[in-house]
Amino acid sequence: MLFNSLDFAIFLPVVFVLYWFVLNKKVKTQNLLILVASYFFYGLWDWRFLFLILASTVVDYLVGIQIHNNENNKGVQKIWLWCSVIFNISLLGFFKYYNFFADSFVDLFQLFGYTVKSTWTLNIILPVGISFYTFQTMSYSLDIYYKRVEPSRDFLSFATFVAFFPQLVAGPIERASNLLHQITNKRKFDYTQSVSGLKLILWGLFKKMVIADGIAPIVDDIFLNYSTYPASTLILGVTLFSFQVYGDFSGYSDIAIGTAKLFGVELMSNFKFPNFSRNVAEYWQRWHVSLSTWFRHYVYIPLGGSRVSKLKSVRNICVIFLVSGFWHGANWTFIFWGGFHALAYIPVFLMGRNTIYKDNVVGENSFFPSFVELGQLVLTFGIVTFSRIFFRSESLTDSFHFISRIFTNFEYVAYEHPSGYRMVDYFVLLAVFVLYEYRIRRDERNPFKFKSKVVRFIAYTVVIFAILLFYDSGFDRSFIYFQF
Repeated sequence: MLFNSLDFAIFLPVVFVLYWFVLNKKVKTQNLLILVASYFFYGLWDWRFLFLILASTVVDYLVGIQIHNNENNKGVQKIWLWCSVIFNISLLGFFKYYNFFADSFVDLFQLFGYTVKSTWTLNIILPVGISFYTFQTMSYSLDIYYKRVEPSRDFLSFATFVAFFPQLVAGPIERASNLLHQITNKRKFDYTQSVSGLKLILWGLFKKMVIADGIAPIVDDIFLNYSTYPASTLILGVTLFSFQVYGDFSGYSDIAIGTAKLFGVELMSNFKFPNFSRNVAEYWQRWHVSLSTWFRHYVYIPLGGSRVSKLKSVRNICVIFLVSGFWHGANWTFIFWGGFHALAYIPVFLMGRNTIYKDNVVGENSFFPSFVELGQLVLTFGIVTFSRIFFRSESLTDSFHFISRIFTNFEYVAYEHPSGYRMVDYFVLLAVFVLYEYRIRRDERNPFKFKSKVVRFIAYTVVIFAILLFYDSGFDRSFIYFQF
């Protein structure tokens, strides 16, 4: 079930009414409703893979208890921890990476002159959300091992924590320290919280259905036919893809966070206006925050983080970016994408500028950015956008051919929309979107923050009208990160 579908528009109010006005006496009854609703939500995609979620839930629930019960025996604790890590990585390895490794081994043998029939690959369906919920349950076991949280003895609450439908299939990747106690404790209806949630849902739908879906046909056309287009069109295509993937994924996160608010739950922020980053380090503090902080806490810091020598710190940076790239997909394009970001991040780290923008935003003391900040924004956006050639291309060959045409074919030809629409309308739309986001850049949780009720009403009206205008029942409305 998709957030931007009519099915969800019916599903959400029904669950909301049952949750607050029918089954609101006991928290366990509410949790049971959420669990059933979550399994139904996921099962509409493919009910068979519910068994994977249940298996991951059972394993980490038992592992967490065993780690806690053996807190005086470090060796036994490590064995149980490795049970969780191996089980979850094995799920990912088989369903997401098996064919990648099989094909890579075949290519390796052929490189040395051996002919191998490619019969090792299997027709495997990638379960939606597997990269997200396996990381979530695995972090639970790790947090118990490092004594950051206590294990849950309530299986129903833990199962609800794992399968919580607002963030089940594409995050944010929550940790038990933030989400589990909210699931366990009694929740009270808060009108202000619910209204805030509805605003986020509306803004998320706008970013997904108007921004991302609106420019998707253009991006698809340019990347599919890149060999026939000049450099100007290719630059346009990858620039639009930057807006598409941002609108698509941050839109999903806004809807997820807003939906959770309707049920009295606060999820972590996953996007903090990354397009207004002044260097690559700040970008990764603002983009897909739940994943970047996951790798920081469970990979980078255990490797020594920045407390070790500069050389080892650089090694650690390379590790987390390469692993992050591989997390995104079983393709060498994602590994190159991760490696590219590592190369862009390392100079910022070596100059000691990786944390200088952690606690402020661009234009902190004025409405407009300074000329220096404006230059930093353009440079950072350019670096990130260039890297997305690898992210979007089907293969490394396509990536390098795409880049080659940018630097060798300088002819300018005005691009024509595949459906005949005026391109100037899209440029105006994106310009207004960027300016609007800049205006609200200090608070990602309140996209309609205006003192005037009249202005707020106008904003709501324009956004709703745009969503209805761009809605296309025949368009594939899946979210990009469902494939990860």
